[in-house]
Amino acid sequence: MKVLVVGGGGREHALAWKIARSSRVDRVYCAPGNPGIAQVAECVDIAATDIDALGRFAVENRIDLTVVGPEDPLCQGIVDHFEGLGLRCFGPSARGAELEGSKAWCKAILRKYKIPTASSRTFDLYRDARRYIDSLEIFPVVLKASGLAAGKGVSICENREDALAELKVMMEDKKFGTAGRTVLVEEMLKGREASLLAFTDGQTIVPLESAQDHKAAFDGDRGPNTGGMGAFSPSDAISSKVMYQVESQILVPIVHALNREERPYRGLLYAGLMITGNGPKVLEFNVRFGDPETQPLLMRLKSDIVPLFESVIDGRLEDQEIEWDPRPAVCVVLASRGYPGEYVKHLGIHGLGDIQVGDDLQVFHAGTELRNKRVVTAGGRVLGVTALGQDLADASRRAYQAVEQIGFEGSFYRHDIARSLPQTSIVRESGA
Repeated sequence: MKVLVVGGGGREHALAWKIARSSRVDRVYCAPGNPGIAQVAECVDIAATDIDALGRFAVENRIDLTVVGPEDPLCQGIVDHFEGLGLRCFGPSARGAELEGSKAWCKAILRKYKIPTASSRTFDLYRDARRYIDSLEIFPVVLKASGLAAGKGVSICENREDALAELKVMMEDKKFGTAGRTVLVEEMLKGREASLLAFTDGQTIVPLESAQDHKAAFDGDRGPNTGGMGAFSPSDAISSKVMYQVESQILVPIVHALNREERPYRGLLYAGLMITGNGPKVLEFNVRFGDPETQPLLMRLKSDIVPLFESVIDGRLEDQEIEWDPRPAVCVVLASRGYPGEYVKHLGIHGLGDIQVGDDLQVFHAGTELRNKRVVTAGGRVLGVTALGQDLADASRRAYQAVEQIGFEGSFYRHDIARSLPQTSIVRESGA
């Protein structure tokens, strides 16, 4: 069969790599892809958001299955469009994808169906939000842009002055464009943050192994929020007891809620969680694989992923079982100086040819391109070095050994991915 992967980042590289290993797959395409993905798939110069062009390509090339990586095309209705063309496409409909596309709508659904989450207020008008923040007595608080903001639309505000300043940046200065037209002011939850992804066909839910990412730019969870500076799996924050609570109190209720709202959900459901003293609570839902959590998860996944995609589309997920490598995996992200702010592109990357990749070590390309036959930087997050190990410390050691062989001008990375796990954490938006 022929498979099309939509997207061009580290998540899509991991997906294309895993799909290419399937015994069912003869050919993998990726649009738009990147130089790393080009090693396992044929890259097609079509933007991930150009839904019409993607549909034409899929029809003309008789694509048997399309897997969508980023949230933007899902929220724009790529699955609905492909199904209208008679194509098989993995992911939720546009109505289901609103779970991520609108944090305000998601929060309303969580409240309506009594799914545990942080308390919050939603505002469409700057003056009303400002008045509310002025009335607050307890800080810090969290401000969230309701729309899609590439994993960066969350700010933890330590005091009233910070909150008012950030509110102005979001709503008046339009830092996140239309994504910040509506803003949530939310209590800051304390606990351990973790991620749990699950396949669902709208009736059956099959959770993946747990994962945990690192959102802050710098060591010790300091610095601005990013799309994710690294991740590891499994997360010790999710015990068997917590897993049962997440399944029974969060995953099952949200799938049932979407059915009752006449938004049946088929695809990958990502729950960003805070494991508090009062049990797990939802920080947010994403409607696709997380980045960089996907990289360590797919390194650990022993099962063929293609039948899982097909069973979700066909509504027969109950027939599937997932086999996991018991060894942990760690992903360390190399980023461009200045990220998540402004950064320079097109810098040459050295050392890629020195890395011996294989089943236990991969270098996933997140933001690269080819210029004059040389791989150069093309994004804020550039590479995701991912390794399996006998234990978490061994996986971390192997990942960092590879990281130290690669670099580019101004490159930086966190030195504590999976090495220093805090007992308390602050709410941060999940992976872009």
